[in-house]
Amino acid sequence: GGFGGVRSLMTTGVLRGVFPVRGDEQDLSQVSLANLRDNDGARKKKHRVGRGIGSGRGKTAGRGHKGYKSRSGHKGLLLFQGGQTPLSQRVAKRGFNNKWAFVSKFTPISLKRLLYFITSGRLDPNSINMKNLRDCGATDAKVGVKLLAGVGVEKLDFPIHIEVSDVSKKARDIIEAAGGTVHVAYYNRLAFRALLKPEKFLIIPKRAAPPPRLLWKYPEHYKDVEKQMAGRAADAAAAAAARAQAPPS
Repeated sequence: GGFGGVRSLMTTGVLRGVFPVRGDEQDLSQVSLANLRDNDGARKKKHRVGRGIGSGRGKTAGRGHKGYKSRSGHKGLLLFQGGQTPLSQRVAKRGFNNKWAFVSKFTPISLKRLLYFITSGRLDPNSINMKNLRDCGATDAKVGVKLLAGVGVEKLDFPIHIEVSDVSKKARDIIEAAGGTVHVAYYNRLAFRALLKPEKFLIIPKRAAPPPRLLWKYPEHYKDVEKQMAGRAADAAAAAAARAQAPPS
């Protein structure tokens, strides 16, 4: 009939290229609302769980029965292995050991700041230790003090004699060029606290030796301790003599 004739005409037209076919190959050179779309696979269909056993993810919703991973709020714990000792704790720690860990905790002070406190009369350049630096407000060190050259100071007009926990090479060269001295002394936390606040101690503790990895940095440590112990013995002898000369009560 008439419909069959139209269909055969359309088929013949398509085969001869008269009527274009809207297939997968479209002209995308012109962007319009008709051809705007995401790339294939850009939008993934979301799985809806707990919607019946026919979906394959009903009842327990793919979490199984009981356990930590089946509870709400589970986000996973890094290195958690179900309660057994993790592998990271079963294996010995090997490898890097930072020998500068103690030194990096020192509080820095520059030569420029040190000169400011000297010229203002708050420090005596002939004898400066870390207690003097703390008392005058130049630093608030809790572990040690490191002296740095800083910026703006290339030479000194007078000698400085100072004791610190560490010093940079440039700062040492500047001080020694002016005829001064820099003594590097090791104080552990207890000894450093006793240095800063001796009134807190009934007996000043003996300074501990530096750890083996820092022995190269403090070669004069044992001589310093001998001087400290000699001074303590002299103070004890003087106190005993004073008590002996005191009139009986």
